[in-house]
Amino acid sequence: MTLPDPAPAHAARLWRPRRVIVTAAAREHAHGRAIMARAEALGLPVEALPGNRLTGLRHPDPRRAYIEAKNTLAVLVAPPTKLKLQPIPPSADWRIDLAEGCPAHCQYCYLAGSLSGPPVTRVYANLPEILDNLAMYVGQGGVTSASAERAHEGTTFEASCYTDPLGIEHLTGSLSAAIRHFGAWDAPVALRATTKFAAVEPLLGLEHRRRTRLRFSVNAAAAVRYEGGTAPLRDRLAAMGAVARAGYPVGLTVAPILALPDWREAYADLFAEAAEALDGVKDLDLTAELITHRFTPGSKEVLAGWYPGSDLPMREDERSRKLTKFGSVKYVFPAELMREMRQHLTRALEQRLPAARVLYWT
Repeated sequence: MTLPDPAPAHAARLWRPRRVIVTAAAREHAHGRAIMARAEALGLPVEALPGNRLTGLRHPDPRRAYIEAKNTLAVLVAPPTKLKLQPIPPSADWRIDLAEGCPAHCQYCYLAGSLSGPPVTRVYANLPEILDNLAMYVGQGGVTSASAERAHEGTTFEASCYTDPLGIEHLTGSLSAAIRHFGAWDAPVALRATTKFAAVEPLLGLEHRRRTRLRFSVNAAAAVRYEGGTAPLRDRLAAMGAVARAGYPVGLTVAPILALPDWREAYADLFAEAAEALDGVKDLDLTAELITHRFTPGSKEVLAGWYPGSDLPMREDERSRKLTKFGSVKYVFPAELMREMRQHLTRALEQRLPAARVLYWT
């Protein structure tokens, strides 16, 4: 197995939406105008809406609606509800939304059934207001703030619950702004972000003060084929090595763990590749989050419309039926298989990446 390059050997492929629409309210904010300028500098078609409603996003053909939505970037002002933060266990104390939607085409997409309407990527122009609002939540929360094991992380804010902030960073600059905000913040706080992309160059020179943990969502080689439009696994691991060498705390988000053929060897190989990417990093601060695949009847229906030819295994008779805390149905791996996978993956992780702290298995 060869050592990955310190950074991707070629320029990362950046998302270029076919349509950029900007509401009137978004244009009143400096950050909204900056996003417009970034898009125009890339030669993208930018449409200034006369009002604040996003129109022309629906299509009677679900597949066509999906394609058009996935090629649209909408710049708008986050509504007041976004300033009332929600807890996001087991990842962090609070969810912070810099955007909603993602340019990737993952056939297991967790956003399917979670967000209403076409899967347009929506980015928020009132970023300073969003960041300034976080101060009232410091010292509160039920994950790191209330955990003896993770209290050293301070109050944590998850920025990638409903988006991949790095996948749109070249258009928004929002992740860099958030990293600088947390780096300058004189309080026990931490920002968390997960990505399947690799264009980390804008982040390497920021004054992060180790208050942002950048995690890279990775999977076994056989599962990466379900992740259309994302960076190759090799590039993600190289990017993780690059940000770790720039002093960032880093993490592996292994998701969704699938019971594919030869899964034992496949995930052991993944951890070995990650270990090589991080070889020689000084003061390495590494975590791992292990997330098994699950689906709901609603998400399965949405995904079947988005990806009608997918062979992603989602058969109810091969899963265990569970109820969420909200009373809805979800399908997870049977308990015996879940135990076996947990034992094998945590053991393989300990062997190949002994520095990694496993935050949770779910």
